[in-house]
Amino acid sequence: MGEPLVFTFNVDGGDFTSAGQASVAVKKNLSQIGFPPEVIRRVSIAMYEGEINMVIHADGGVATVKVDENCIEIVLADKGPGIADVEKAMQEGFSTAPDEVRGLGFGAGMGLPNMKRYTDEMSIDSTVGVGTTITMKVNY
Repeated sequence: MGEPLVFTFNVDGGDFTSAGQASVAVKKNLSQIGFPPEVIRRVSIAMYEGEINMVIHADGGVATVKVDENCIEIVLADKGPGIADVEKAMQEGFSTAPDEVRGLGFGAGMGLPNMKRYTDEMSIDSTVGVGTTITMKVNY
């Protein structure tokens, strides 16, 4: 493959109408390159969940997707409030989303667990008051 392909997207905070645009673009790009549907599905789900988290909790951020010879790496970086208790945040159903966000059908507390479920590796680097960077890898 040579040089890795890199796609970078800005994610707008608080804008639910544009939430998911980056994951749709990545899905399209991976499909055009010829990735298997199962790899595309896993990347798309993990990335969408991360995008929604950035919209809800972090006033947006930057999503970078790097495609190399054996994996697709997704890095989601924000300058939001940070995650105070990562272990608790990883529990299915735990959510700090406000009621108005839940009323829109988001914030069910499945974002981080789904991101982990659909990727081969996931790490969370978060500092309260500074922001969060989540790195995920899908091997192929």
